[in-house]
Amino acid sequence: MKEFNFKVPQDIVFGQGALNKLPEMLKEAKCGSVFLVADQGLKSVGLVDRAEEIISKAGLKYYEFVDVGVNPTVGNVNIALDAYNASGCDSIMALGGGGPMDVAKAVALLATHGGNMLDYAGFGKVPGPTKMPIIAVPTTAGTGSEVSASSVITDEKTNFKMAAISYYICPAYVILDPELVMTLPASVAAACGIDAFIHAMEAYVSKMASPFTDAMAEKAMKMIGGNIRQFVASRNNIDYASNMLVGSTFAGMAFAWGKLGNIHAMSHPVSGFFHVAHGVANAILMPTIVEYNALADNGRYRVIYDCIAQGKKAGDDFKPQMLVDVLKELNKDLGIPAKLSDVGVTEDKVGVMSRDAMKSVNVVVNPRQTTIKDIEALYRKLL
Repeated sequence: MKEFNFKVPQDIVFGQGALNKLPEMLKEAKCGSVFLVADQGLKSVGLVDRAEEIISKAGLKYYEFVDVGVNPTVGNVNIALDAYNASGCDSIMALGGGGPMDVAKAVALLATHGGNMLDYAGFGKVPGPTKMPIIAVPTTAGTGSEVSASSVITDEKTNFKMAAISYYICPAYVILDPELVMTLPASVAAACGIDAFIHAMEAYVSKMASPFTDAMAEKAMKMIGGNIRQFVASRNNIDYASNMLVGSTFAGMAFAWGKLGNIHAMSHPVSGFFHVAHGVANAILMPTIVEYNALADNGRYRVIYDCIAQGKKAGDDFKPQMLVDVLKELNKDLGIPAKLSDVGVTEDKVGVMSRDAMKSVNVVVNPRQTTIKDIEALYRKLL
């Protein structure tokens, strides 16, 4: 067994109505005023107002920042940073999916250490902890950002979707309330749910996989694989929502330490250049890259198959192509397009997208060694 290390630095609370425990968390974190990062969608459905009411009743102040895009940019972060510095707040709360959480982490990073996001692109460039606690409250069952060490931000000048990766920017507190994911539109539930499954699956076959990440990934795949179809069909079911939300968090723990692979490395340029939702880009890429990696699956595809192929178990006749076929079927069931060209991706950007994909640390840990020519071929296969 190779060497590995892990830690779970977050204080995590799960439960129906757990958002009401927010004051207890803020008190424990010694917060006096909260910089609340969310998006306009959550504001429009009343979740931001609900959180602010809970904060106010606890006798705490808050500052609202809801101008976060689906794929937040460097400019978006700079505006949020100016707002944070002007607010005088001593803590940051991220309410939402990956966008608000990425911005919250970025603001905490820059408010503490200065510079700009491009200074921290890659792994290990953050010099120390942030000076303020981050409280994460996911409203999607998908990103796992509440427990991950990444802040993914797009440089709008080059369309490069960079990631600052450091365990110093992990949220310190997490609230998992399944009620918050029960109002998701079906399309969002599907894209986020598949994203969460891919987090677990890629961590499971990663070259950095360990007994800890295996444990988190296997449980996540079982919880998500056994509930994703039902959750998308019936988002107001508390059991489906709970399994998806907790499974997503376990998947986040898995990839925080096991990293990901070619699916995420290649999806980021797709989102950066063509503004495709991250989960949709991942889902489209998934079957083709799983097929590409089959030569290096080390027998793990059999386990993945058992998690996602509801009602079926891998027998002696199992072949990796059976997993590929099940993943294609899952995409079809959930309304995910089959081709990148279906979401506007064009051949003229294959070269630059491939170069950006090769900058990702995820290519290095992908189970099958990958060159830029391989990346180009995979993109073209999906057009």
